[in-house]
Amino acid sequence: MSNDTKKDNILIVDDASLNIEMVANILRKEGYQMFFARNGETALGLTKSVDFDLILLDIVMPEMDGYKVCEILKQNTKTKDVPVIFLTAKTDTESIVKGFETGGVDYIGKPFNPPELLARVKTHLQLRHAYEEIKLLSITDSLTGCYNRSSISERLPREIQRARRYNRSLSLILCDIDYFKKVNDTYGHQAGDQTLKKFVQYIQGMIRQKIDWVARYGGEEFLIVLPETDIRGAHCLAERIRIYISKSLIQVQKNEIRITSSFGVTGFNSDTPHEIISVENIIRHSDKYLYQAKKEGRNRVKTGPLRKTREFEFGNFKKLRLIKRSLFYKFWNLIK
Repeated sequence: MSNDTKKDNILIVDDASLNIEMVANILRKEGYQMFFARNGETALGLTKSVDFDLILLDIVMPEMDGYKVCEILKQNTKTKDVPVIFLTAKTDTESIVKGFETGGVDYIGKPFNPPELLARVKTHLQLRHAYEEIKLLSITDSLTGCYNRSSISERLPREIQRARRYNRSLSLILCDIDYFKKVNDTYGHQAGDQTLKKFVQYIQGMIRQKIDWVARYGGEEFLIVLPETDIRGAHCLAERIRIYISKSLIQVQKNEIRITSSFGVTGFNSDTPHEIISVENIIRHSDKYLYQAKKEGRNRVKTGPLRKTREFEFGNFKKLRLIKRSLFYKFWNLIK
């Protein structure tokens, strides 16, 4: 995110208030949002409640030095990617190398040179924003703008872990567009692309921003992740989305396209046994319920709980049909 839309948050950590004041005066003209800490413990506490874009960290401090603070920051998922610039009077090679080894990206020697300090801060903020943009592109579906499939393996385990830790509910909706191939065959692939975009826009307009999220699971299939939502609430949401989509017309050039969609809903709560809660199991169940919705005529929502079941019951149903067909032919050849 650029500075045009958001002030960068910078944390200045130094046990000397005079040094903090000097650095703040240099940076204040640039409009940065600054936070201050005079020891490592206070600094680490601030990182729990504030998302920082850059941390300026003194090395020599009582109780916990800057190296140790940096090590802890790099071990934390929330702060591991935040650039740390060391503020230090120790400019010998050994100290500088140790700073880089603990996770620092740069160092600024004391006494401070204002133009140098400002230039280094600006450079690392620019690098930070460039990194965030690249990271966002790597987890975003280029067509629809929602998360892509690879992001599911990164985000969903964290959501499940958080829900289990705090004994919260979490639900999953797997949905897809009914007879999507017919849209491509009738109106062309560009119309199909526009239909996918609209489908995601409809969903995103009906979920909670910054809490729920959508990912493209494959083709015309999408995963909706609903933290702190039980399966009853997830079913109601899926039904609202289904009705809205079935009543909507998608305008593509001179064509008006009407689509329907099917949904498989499952989830868990604090009463669900931990041993059956996993990424694989929750996706299998939502896939099973989606399959049932399609088997029963499409344009509907099928919901069910997360259960401990045998692996083969939730496999890929297309593969299961192929296996059955293969066994049939083998049997037929035996009795001929």
